[in-house]
Amino acid sequence: MNKELVIQTTPDGADIALLEEKRLMELHHEKVEDEFLVGDIYLGRIKKLIPGLNAAFVDIGHEKDAFLHYLDLGPDVRSFLKFTDLVRKGRLKDTHLQSFRFEPQIIKTGKIDDVFSPNTNVIVQIVKEPISTKGPRLTSQLSLPGRFLILIPFSDTLSLSKKIFNRSERDRLKKIIASIKPKNYGLIVRTNAQEASLEELEQDLQKLLLDWEHLVKELAAGKTKLYSEADKTVTILRDILNSTFSRITVDSQKLFKQIKNYLHEIAPEQEDIVKFQKSTDRPLFEYMELDKQIKSLFNKIVNVGGGAYLVIEHTEAMHVIDVNSGSKRVRNEIQEENALKTNLEAASEIARQLRLRDMGGIVVIDFIDMRSAQHRKLVYERMRDIMHEDRAKHTILPLSKFGIMQITRQRVRPELNMESSEPCPVCDGTGVVARHININEEIARKIEEILRTGKATSLKLIVHPFLAAYFTNGFISPRLRWFLKFRKWVKIIPKDGHLLNQFEID
Repeated sequence: MNKELVIQTTPDGADIALLEEKRLMELHHEKVEDEFLVGDIYLGRIKKLIPGLNAAFVDIGHEKDAFLHYLDLGPDVRSFLKFTDLVRKGRLKDTHLQSFRFEPQIIKTGKIDDVFSPNTNVIVQIVKEPISTKGPRLTSQLSLPGRFLILIPFSDTLSLSKKIFNRSERDRLKKIIASIKPKNYGLIVRTNAQEASLEELEQDLQKLLLDWEHLVKELAAGKTKLYSEADKTVTILRDILNSTFSRITVDSQKLFKQIKNYLHEIAPEQEDIVKFQKSTDRPLFEYMELDKQIKSLFNKIVNVGGGAYLVIEHTEAMHVIDVNSGSKRVRNEIQEENALKTNLEAASEIARQLRLRDMGGIVVIDFIDMRSAQHRKLVYERMRDIMHEDRAKHTILPLSKFGIMQITRQRVRPELNMESSEPCPVCDGTGVVARHININEEIARKIEEILRTGKATSLKLIVHPFLAAYFTNGFISPRLRWFLKFRKWVKIIPKDGHLLNQFEID
């Protein structure tokens, strides 16, 4: 599968688009001032114990206290507390854990107030960003991610990604990791480690051990923030970069050099895939025509193809997706086959939407009814296979006989969403219309389709004055771009009587 990363800088950060076969699959926005991100590690202070929840609220500097549950402490939390205290007091010279004397482990059914007391200092890691009125969710079982491995201090865990299916490869990796794993450090082998050599795995492990040493030095120096994940761009590259990536396009010289340097360290053979796109009169996403995909994909209604479409609704407790076959009619004898075909296509688009919008929590999908249990099984298997590419943890349940599928998907940051409607500017303030950026794109697509055929010598577009101004204003207006591209002039006539989403083409 051909993958591509497109990074567009913005005044407050960067927009990052992941493409697979030119189709937008993931969209991220990284803000320069973003704080309290998943993976960041802090020295927190127990502010309040909640025995009824068996949890504690922890002060890590966020406006809302962070939440730490007993089940997220890790069995060796007492050893971690002892280690933290010794380092802060300067009484521990050797920061490696091989010679460290461990305390007894806590039991799974224990109580939070048996471990902590108010004002206890504890090292914690963010596992879920602040969402709405809730503060960050924490764990004290730290993990430092690398390209091939994840290092877990105060643990003896040794496990492999479930996405590594090949038995001989799993056995090879187990032998290598068992031979290089340091005492009192756990290791998790990531999916990217498939086919990685012993030298590459050792190099990744040494880098992670250096990260741990740096964290301990920050702790000894009295810092509050001890470790920060790499920025989103580098994180995505670290997590998913492989030989299927053909291109990384950026519009910033600074970011171009940063990514080149990072690739030089981890995959020098792929340095050449980084391309710098010189600034044009348009933003990078618009230049590469990604904005069209972005604007159309965040609507409430998403087209699947062949007349079929999805309706995506959001409630307080869950997301609901309804699969519709559209207005086409088929004979009863082929209705079942048509339902299966539509559901299989919808499953692919739903998996894409979950990643694209980063939807988390409970997702309920109402597929088109199918009488055949075998057909329901095929749709379940299609969804499971496609969701294999999703890096978020998820669970998929088979379809019920009513065509209902339930999915739980990990939510670690606020859902990415875009409003697809807006108040009507010519109404009394109570009406809404399709968002004007979507109307603009719809009109532009229809105009280009007509001009591309070459049949029309001239065109007349009648629209609301707001839209007329959009198509005619600017140094290089959309109308001028059409003329330069097709050598045909489009006459645009503003009409006050038209609604914002109403237009005519003659």
